[in-house]
Amino acid sequence: MTEFCWPMRVYIEDTDAGGIVYYANYLKFMERARTELMRTLGYGKPALFDGLQLVVHELRIKYHSPALLDDELKVSAKLIKAGRVTFLMSQAIYRGDSLLVEGEIKVACLDAVTKKPAAMPAPMYQKLKGLLG
Repeated sequence: MTEFCWPMRVYIEDTDAGGIVYYANYLKFMERARTELMRTLGYGKPALFDGLQLVVHELRIKYHSPALLDDELKVSAKLIKAGRVTFLMSQAIYRGDSLLVEGEIKVACLDAVTKKPAAMPAPMYQKLKGLLG
């Protein structure tokens, strides 16, 4: 799969008093890119569907350089692995060609009521597998 990219701009609400993006906000940027990727697959409300939820199970993140107020960013999401209950994505945030942040995010499917792991619907699983080529 080629990387899915979502353009973003840094607003004042994303920054600290020095105009630097607050570290936790990079996770929000990555969440938006994953959400938009799922939207392209036909899942407009990916956090809650048919009694199931998608939640972040694990994450690894590395910060290389800060984003600043008014920067134009590109946030990428690329599926690495897809199972029936979890999938793994690599994500990165760029300013131009400069890599600012990179990470891997493992997302799990849960039963919305019991909050226990549950298999994602077969059509969703097939669409995700299709991203792997």
